[in-house]
Amino acid sequence: MKRALMIVLVFTLCLGLSSCVKSKTTNNVKIDYGTSTVFSDSEIKSAVNTVIKKFKDFKGCDLQKLYYDEEKSNDVVQGYMSGGKGSINGVKEENVIVLFSDFRVDSSGGDGSLNPNSTYTDWNWILIRDSKTSEWKVDGWGY
Repeated sequence: MKRALMIVLVFTLCLGLSSCVKSKTTNNVKIDYGTSTVFSDSEIKSAVNTVIKKFKDFKGCDLQKLYYDEEKSNDVVQGYMSGGKGSINGVKEENVIVLFSDFRVDSSGGDGSLNPNSTYTDWNWILIRDSKTSEWKVDGWGY
């Protein structure tokens, strides 16, 4: 009986700890919405929320900073539209936004595709939408 109780306690503790680890990935992120002549504050905030939701899939990673920089974003958008997915998927340029992030990776290397015990800076997130009133969708990420 004591052994069964101990197993239940350990299992409960592990579940509690894993929940804490998972929620840590985006809890302390510093957000800079920047300024824009292209997008409203609510459009940028919606894009930020979309990235935060997607980042929660990045196991073993801790999002430190998420920001919008219009000049940098426009540069990436131009490349996306001329030689990336934007050149083939039919999205209009006014429906593309790029956010940037800094995040840490723990010793696991995330899903194995990231460098363990490292920090990624200026990682970009390309978001698209069907129209000005549609929800943002993450269409790509990386450098």
